[in-house]
Amino acid sequence: MFDSPTKSPGHVPPKPRARSRCVGLWTYFRLFRNDILSAQPAHLYRAWMAEFRTPFFRSFMCNDPELVDLVLKQRPADFPKSERIRVGLKPLLGESIFISNGALWEHQRRIIDPAFEGGRLRGIFPAMWDSGVAAVDRLTPLVGAAPVEIEAQCSHVAMDVIFRTLFSVPITHEVAHAAFETFRDYQKSQPVATVAALLPRPKWWPRLQSRTARATAATIRSLIAQLVDDRAKAIAAGIAPDDLATKIMTTPDPETGETFTREEMIDQVAIFFLAGHETSAAALSWALYLLALYPEWQDKLAAEAQAHMDPEKIYFSTLSKLRLSRAVFREAMRLYPPVPMFVREAACPERFRSRKVRPGAQVILSPWHLHRHERLWDHPDDFDPGRFDTPNGKECLRNAYIPFSAGARVCPGSAFAMAEGPLILSMLVRAFRFDTIPGHEPVPEAHLTVRSATGIPLRLTPRTAPQKEPSA
Repeated sequence: MFDSPTKSPGHVPPKPRARSRCVGLWTYFRLFRNDILSAQPAHLYRAWMAEFRTPFFRSFMCNDPELVDLVLKQRPADFPKSERIRVGLKPLLGESIFISNGALWEHQRRIIDPAFEGGRLRGIFPAMWDSGVAAVDRLTPLVGAAPVEIEAQCSHVAMDVIFRTLFSVPITHEVAHAAFETFRDYQKSQPVATVAALLPRPKWWPRLQSRTARATAATIRSLIAQLVDDRAKAIAAGIAPDDLATKIMTTPDPETGETFTREEMIDQVAIFFLAGHETSAAALSWALYLLALYPEWQDKLAAEAQAHMDPEKIYFSTLSKLRLSRAVFREAMRLYPPVPMFVREAACPERFRSRKVRPGAQVILSPWHLHRHERLWDHPDDFDPGRFDTPNGKECLRNAYIPFSAGARVCPGSAFAMAEGPLILSMLVRAFRFDTIPGHEPVPEAHLTVRSATGIPLRLTPRTAPQKEPSA
């Protein structure tokens, strides 16, 4: 469907330099602390599985699609979320759906899933549209010679989408703005995986975290509590808007009849901030950078947006016409998956590719390596949104593409993200042309999500809107 524009030989998007030699345990920990991605050896882009042994624990990274399918789809209950990762996120997320396991997770999922059903997406779509309009208005004064830090702008619009769809308030709302500012501080202080989180220790052993991480997490939760309490009062008075928060807070568990408690709702809103905002912002940032790097693709997407989007109003059905925008967003998440690694834990004895896996061993699924695997994808490091129309792309899309995880624990907001991302991307590219800054190439690194170590400055210029033909 989409012809791939000609590109210069060797012209590929930036990728962190992988470790090329063996290193000692403590050297590895030091590299890991700086950046998860560059600490990994280069052979993982070709290996079906790798075993990492230390005196403390064993880890198995699985790139074999059959093993990924086993862990995520066939027997997810035998591979729960790793307690070592849960520890680092609990101050902010409590026992939210992102880190819970077992019966608690099942209870949470039965309440949350109905909020993201297809019909609900249509209802909250106008709020996404309003966020896109606000983003264009906010960027318009910034066009010109001075670079614009696009990651910061994408974080702003992604958080605006969360507040508008969840609580029917824009990010300019006092509490929403305070939560957004505090969350930016939290991002800098708390990576998903730390060296300490990877070491198995007794439950009574103290889990030390930075003072900033603890303080910002507490502040965010107190701000969320204000929004939850206000919404509970509105629900009781019968004046609550029909948004995601109202839907989630009033939906009973069909098996127990229980709704979320106040504390449980705070936990779930916190994960919407983390998963719903941070991952969308990262994906949108990289998508805009890739379009700036490949102007031929950007021009194609702009033409699609100008052909199918009315600047005054957009209908939900328009989403189905933004096919190239969807392909670009999907390819951006292939090259730069927002969450680079999922960490599970073996709950019972296993055997992976003739190797014994003992209970308690870490099982790591790496979208970063799986999406760039040299034995699975054709030209894995190239940016090519048209690849998903090829036989290889279609096959890998089924078996080697997991930006939202897969199986029972697939992200409940995946359809939300795949509406938000292409919509906002199309609205921005329709309004502006994005160009790279000579001499600046972003360096991907993984902390909370895959971001650039040096930011993503882009230059914006306004696009000329197509002239409407006069009516007869």
